[in-house]
Amino acid sequence: MQTRVAPFDDESIAEAARLILGGEPVAVPTETVYGLAADATNAEAVARIYEAKGRPSFNPLIVHVPDFAAADRIGMFDRRARELAQRYWPGPLTLVVSLREESGIASIVTAGLPTIGIRVPDHPAMQALLGAVGRPLAAPSANASGSISPTRAEHVVKTLGGRIPLVIDAGATDRGLESTIVAATGGPLRLLRPGPIEIDAETSADDKIEAPGQLASHYAPSKPLRRNATVGEADEFLIGFGDVHGDVSLSEAGDLVEAAARLFDLLHEADASAKARIAVAPVPETGLGAAINDRLRRAAA
Repeated sequence: MQTRVAPFDDESIAEAARLILGGEPVAVPTETVYGLAADATNAEAVARIYEAKGRPSFNPLIVHVPDFAAADRIGMFDRRARELAQRYWPGPLTLVVSLREESGIASIVTAGLPTIGIRVPDHPAMQALLGAVGRPLAAPSANASGSISPTRAEHVVKTLGGRIPLVIDAGATDRGLESTIVAATGGPLRLLRPGPIEIDAETSADDKIEAPGQLASHYAPSKPLRRNATVGEADEFLIGFGDVHGDVSLSEAGDLVEAAARLFDLLHEADASAKARIAVAPVPETGLGAAINDRLRRAAA
């Protein structure tokens, strides 16, 4: 794949929207850092974000929307969250709130969690793209996992060149630091990640992953999970992959993008089944398989 760098204008936004609606991720500037944006309602498109970044685990992704009305359609905002949104949006504040049941957001975006991180960005390029696509966009930083966050288009190309089709170049970002993340999901406000906006909130002492930038385990099923199973036992709900057939399959074709897109939905299905335990077929450690296996190791721990 060749990565094209195009200046921010109506033509590049239209091209980016076509790519995103076709299931591809595109790099676009925000006021914080450049983001790698994909349709947050399309699980396979979001899986391609992870594929491009080489992200080692499926952490929750921030969803970008054009305004509070769009945010309110996918998340539930209490009084405090509404006040923060009114004060700081558009801007570099991400609010983690409860996910609405009919949000339409792909489960891979939230890593299977019942909460979602939402932000209204304050950058004309990202706002133009949101308007052109007409859907919420999942957008972590546009860099290979573990590398320095990108504040210019050339930073994006340095680590993602050849992995994504398009970078929209609008020069250096204003803030150059990822957004502040605050959880407003009941109880005191909790600061999950410091950033450009200072918020009077408790520093989270919880070890759960609720947002990007946290390192402990996150959603795990309530049932024991066995990895690398080629045959399911009588009390196991078997999630297959490739030649291993089960009650359901991550991907009968052995497609890792499809498997990543289906992972959390199938874990929830297995957890809700009548079987007492869960078994998952072997998934190769190559490409997205490394992220899938990382998630399964956490779920089995």
